[in-house]
Amino acid sequence: MKRHAAREKAFQILFQLDMNEFDPAKTTEEYVDSEDTDEFLRMLVQGVRDHKAEIDSTISGHMEKWSLARIATVERTILRIATYEITYLDDIPVNVSINEAVELANTYGDHKSGKFVNGVLSRITRK
Repeated sequence: MKRHAAREKAFQILFQLDMNEFDPAKTTEEYVDSEDTDEFLRMLVQGVRDHKAEIDSTISGHMEKWSLARIATVERTILRIATYEITYLDDIPVNVSINEAVELANTYGDHKSGKFVNGVLSRITRK
């Protein structure tokens, strides 16, 4: 599975987990066949779940005039994945993580989602 497809699957899984509390490993297995389960996909889902409090704190600290609770689940989930990648995965260039997040936001969000996600992630990477 290519990383873009893994990110998209991770988004779908984490979106569901955010809407309803499920076991991440079980939910991951329900979305992909066991022989096709990608290690990057597992790492994204488990990493976001394991570091959710730190990730949410990072996102909240870089938003202007918004709270995490006010953000739609689509944007919140995408921001969590990208922030996890930026913060915890050194082998992925920051611009790749941002571009992938913006692409997901443009696909699954509304017409302003991509710009919003890009703006928040740009502030996070400026540190």
